[in-house]
Amino acid sequence: MSRSEDPFDTYLLRVLCTLIHEKSVSRAAIRLNQSQPAISAALRRLRAIFNDPLLVRDKNRMVPTARALQAVEQARAALGLIDGLLTSGKEFAAETTQQRFTIATPDYLAPPFMARVVQLMRAQAPGARLAILPLGQNFDYEQALQNAEVDIVIGNWPSPPEHLHISMLIEDEVVCLMDASHPLAAPEELTAERYLQAAHVVFTPYSPDQRGVVESSLGTMRVSRDGRVQCTYFSQAPDLLVGTDLLLTTSRHFAAYHARRLPLAMLPLPVGNRTMRFYQLWHSSRHRDASHIWLRGLLGQASQALAERA
Repeated sequence: MSRSEDPFDTYLLRVLCTLIHEKSVSRAAIRLNQSQPAISAALRRLRAIFNDPLLVRDKNRMVPTARALQAVEQARAALGLIDGLLTSGKEFAAETTQQRFTIATPDYLAPPFMARVVQLMRAQAPGARLAILPLGQNFDYEQALQNAEVDIVIGNWPSPPEHLHISMLIEDEVVCLMDASHPLAAPEELTAERYLQAAHVVFTPYSPDQRGVVESSLGTMRVSRDGRVQCTYFSQAPDLLVGTDLLLTTSRHFAAYHARRLPLAMLPLPVGNRTMRFYQLWHSSRHRDASHIWLRGLLGQASQALAERA
């Protein structure tokens, strides 16, 4: 087949992989920083090439066809080889790079952390691009790391996958946050028994196969707390405490940030594990990549600034 007859280019391969992963033209457009018409046009070309619809509607969602699932595995392998050819042996210069970096993380780190990440990136690599993706129950972070759709995942669950590389970003104290006028905010009032009897704001698990740090710790003691209000957004939870009898258990740096802006009291956790660790995870295929080593170091610098601020 001649060059002019070759139907593929790397753009179409990346669109294919992103469409099958996102199962949505609009979300794929956002992920690839493209317009929806451009992604729709690419999908039409892919359908013509494969003579297959690739994505079909099933009730209120789009699902990939069997041909699409087969093709996407081959496309990911091909892109991996191409990316390897382009990056193998290439030196990395932060000051001139125009590379795009993608980090997936829940919003449980205080805003100063990501603010510091952006400050450092703008100072060290002004031509680089940064995408921050949310973790959720429908986000397969292990697959995303393997497929190089994500460079780094930030987590704090008790048992991270053993096959991924891991580096601790920050080790923090677990504390209890509550309205400043809460009866349990008085000295020596927050006992283990009263903590377990109180009403709590709890977070919706962002990983379906992982329990949270607090639940895991209490579970080993065969006790549980009363999760009266469930919240998906970590950054919203402190505001739910103001004027209520609710408690929130979280890390000190997160609690201290919100206690500075809201009428909240921060007390030591009276029961269970009092340490919480936050770390970065990455796939072995990126372990020796110079740009990735730089990114990991940048996140480490930001976490050090966060620890000093808490």
